[in-house]
Amino acid sequence: MELTSWGRHPRIAASSSSFETEGELLRTLEKGGDIIARGLGRSYGDSALNSNVISTARFNKILAFDPSNGLVVCESGVTLAELIEIFLKRGWFLSITPGTRLITVGGAIASDVHGKNHHTAGCFSECVEWFELMLPDKSIVRCSREENRELFLATCGGMGLTGIILTAAIRLKRVNSAYIRETVIRCNNLSEIFHLFDVYQATTYSVAWIDCAASGKRLGRSVLMAGEHAEAGKLNIPLPRTLSVPFDLPSFCLNKYSVSIFNRLYFNTSPSHIKDRLVLLEPFFYPLDKIGNWNRIYGKKGFTQYQPVIPRESAYEALKEILNRIAKQGLGSFLAVLKLFGPENENFISFPMGGYTLALDFKIEPRLFPFLDELDRIVIDFGGRVYLTKDVRMSKEVFRKGYPGWEQFAEIREKYKMKGKFESLQSKRLEV
Repeated sequence: MELTSWGRHPRIAASSSSFETEGELLRTLEKGGDIIARGLGRSYGDSALNSNVISTARFNKILAFDPSNGLVVCESGVTLAELIEIFLKRGWFLSITPGTRLITVGGAIASDVHGKNHHTAGCFSECVEWFELMLPDKSIVRCSREENRELFLATCGGMGLTGIILTAAIRLKRVNSAYIRETVIRCNNLSEIFHLFDVYQATTYSVAWIDCAASGKRLGRSVLMAGEHAEAGKLNIPLPRTLSVPFDLPSFCLNKYSVSIFNRLYFNTSPSHIKDRLVLLEPFFYPLDKIGNWNRIYGKKGFTQYQPVIPRESAYEALKEILNRIAKQGLGSFLAVLKLFGPENENFISFPMGGYTLALDFKIEPRLFPFLDELDRIVIDFGGRVYLTKDVRMSKEVFRKGYPGWEQFAEIREKYKMKGKFESLQSKRLEV
C-alpha cells in the first residue's frame, strides 16, 4: 500500500499491519525486519514511515479511571478526541494538549507533544504517570520516573524508536466548564508580541498567530490569544460539525500574493483588544480539526511544517532574522504560530526548551528545502533545535547539534538492541 504522513510527503510503498491484543502484536514482531509504530498518521514528516509499519489504531480500550484524581489508564491507540468526548462531560480535560485532538495517546508520548500551556505545565510527559513498553526481546516493562527511568526518558519524545507503547496512565485535570475565557490582542510588530507574552506569562494558555509575510516596521505583527478555563458553564457540549476539503487545490493557489492577502485580512479582521470573551474549548485548542483533510490545501505534492525553538535570550534576534528571510523569499505561510515555552525537561530528545517556538507551513517546491537549510543554520547558531515530529529533511549534523541528549538516547538504543528493530525513515536519515 502507499503510505504517507499528514504532510503528504514523502509517499512510500509500505506493508502495514495492526493488532488488537498483545498476542497479535507478538506474532507480527516475530516476522522479523525493522518496524515503526503508527497511530493516526498525524505527524507531519517521516517519523512514522517505514517499509513496515504497525498501527495501534485497534489497540484502543480505556481500562480504568480514578475519579478522585483524574488518572485514566488506557491502551496506546486511544485518541485524545475519545478522552475528551468521554471525560469532559464528567468535568475532566487533558492536562496538556497539542493543536489537534486527532492523535493517539501513544503518539502523544512518543512525540512528547506540547500545547499552549507549555510555559506553565510543560510537555505531555508531565501528565504521564507510567506506561508499559514492549522491547525488542518481546518483554514488557513498566516505565516511570522511578521505575526503568532511562527507558521513560528515552521513550517520551523518542519518536517510537524504543519499542511499542502498550498502555499508559495519564493524569487529567479538573475543569468546571467546556468554555475558555479568552483575551485577544492585536500587536503591530515582533517587539509588541514579545512584550505581551511577558505580560501574560502567568496566564495558563497563550499562543499567537503571526504574519510571516509582513516586513519592515510591521515585521512580526501578530494576534495574541490568551486564556483560562471558565469557572462555570456547560460541560456537555456537542462537537462541532466538520467541513472537509474535497480535493487537492492547485499548487499555484498558494503563492506570495495569496498568502499576503490572507495574512492581511486575518490581522485586520481580528479584534484590536477584547478581554475575557467566552469561547468553546474546541475552537480555542483545535481550530483546524473542524476542517477535514485540510492538508489538501497545499496540493498534491504536499507540505512540511518547519518548527524551530530558540532560547529565550536570543529568540528576538533569531526570529527577526528568520521572518525577514521568509518575507524576502516570498515563502510565507498561512498558518504561522508563535508560542512561549517554559524550561526543558530531562527527556533525552524531547523538543521544547525555555524560549520561543515558531511553526510554519510551507508547500513542497524545489526551492524550499535549500531555504530551510539556511534557516537551520540560523536556528543552530542561536542555540535552537528543530521539532522531530514535524521534520522531513533535517540533516544528521543539525539534529546532533540541536539535541545534545542524542548520544544518551543512542546508547539506550544500543543497550536494548532497539537499533535495527524499531526504525523509521527519519531515524535512518538521522543515523540515531
